Amino acid sequence: MLYSKKVMEHFTKPKNVGKIEDADGLGIVGNPKCGDTMEITIKVKDEKIADIKFRTFGCASAIASSSITTVMAKGMTLDDALKLTRNDVAKELDGLPPHKMHCSNLAADALHKAIENYREEKDKKE
Repeated sequence: MLYSKKVMEHFTKPKNVGKIEDADGLGIVGNPKCGDTMEITIKVKDEKIADIKFRTFGCASAIASSSITTVMAKGMTLDDALKLTRNDVAKELDGLPPHKMHCSNLAADALHKAIENYREEKDKKE
């Protein structure tokens, strides 16, 4: 299986790894079929993603997809970040093998869940 140079870069030297302890939003997703699990935490300021971190248990594609998703989303408005799709993630990685596309889907889903979690918690406080 051949991975793009960008996939290998984000797999071997992932960006934004970790967990924001006082996060404003948390998104956790998993795929029981392949066993991949992703967690994304976000810090929000002025309706933009001010900081974002991830923790992923999974294959090279899953780790690379998580890493590139955080890079893409950082600084975006929440509404724009919600528009990120698995195809956007795969394209930014210069492609993924077809049977690994579910990995990029998980990364976008975890981001969306973190934003939804932030908005739900914000609504509770208001």
